[in-house]
Amino acid sequence: MSQLDFEKPILELEGKIAELRHVNSDTQLNIADEISRMQSKADKLLKATYSKLTAEQKVQVARHQERPHMLDYVNGMVEDFMPLAGDRNFGEDKALVGGLGRFKGRSCIIMGHEKGNDTGSRIKRNFGMALPEGYRKAMRLMNMASQFQIPVITLVDTAGAYPGIGAEERGQSEAIAKSIETCFRTTVPIISVVIGEGGSGGAIAIAVADKIYMLEHSTYSVISPEGCASILWRDGAYAKDAAAALKLTAQDLMELKLIDGIIPEPVGGAHRNKEKIIKAVSDQIEKGLEELTPWDTSTLSKNRRNKFLKYGRTL
Repeated sequence: MSQLDFEKPILELEGKIAELRHVNSDTQLNIADEISRMQSKADKLLKATYSKLTAEQKVQVARHQERPHMLDYVNGMVEDFMPLAGDRNFGEDKALVGGLGRFKGRSCIIMGHEKGNDTGSRIKRNFGMALPEGYRKAMRLMNMASQFQIPVITLVDTAGAYPGIGAEERGQSEAIAKSIETCFRTTVPIISVVIGEGGSGGAIAIAVADKIYMLEHSTYSVISPEGCASILWRDGAYAKDAAAALKLTAQDLMELKLIDGIIPEPVGGAHRNKEKIIKAVSDQIEKGLEELTPWDTSTLSKNRRNKFLKYGRTL
């Protein structure tokens, strides 16, 4: 398992437990009581550590390499998934995956950012940073959902839209703006879940939804802590201060009434129990869809628009 700095004492203890279990299995020594005592200590330390994570530490957890990604959720909760490729304009973007499937027996469009699970797949997926053609594909899928009156599920996990020259030449900002507009115009329920990083316009382009949920240790912000620090302090070393100031945690956003709910993660983060968190996300999405069903197309899109127009109002 990849190490996070603040997890080192826990991982060291778990390593010792693993060694003792290996000794116990290879010899006749009865050290079960010692293993049980150390396991109890490790469990308490893990729970205590994750109950008081700072904003900076939550950023680290949200970026954990072994955290379940978009396709892990699709494989765990969607049947008969059929990916659809291309934006019918330029090409295919593998950072933003989308297609048709059955969720709890209900036909749906599901899409989201896929970061990849190893070096090769991360390069192939551009580390989850979508290109303009990715957001134009998202528009195509949302329009398809409106045409066939099937709900849309989006899974957000990106550091942000890709800022490269090619992406800018092909209209990155216009594609994001149009994707946001398409979210507003879509006449079916949209459920969005931030499963890792929710970075800037790259995230909100597919997250203008009727129900927005965040995993307990996910983040959602207008800019990364490193990017914010480089602008405000001209020094990336201030990323810790930026993370706290950005109010990017699920708890901050729930307090600000910018999301509709927080999905609890297993103790120690989603990367420690993928099956459990996938089920929790599946259950929350099902609950959200039940609250929105049946729907009136004009009322649905109107309520979605009003929901976002209220953000930031003080009067």
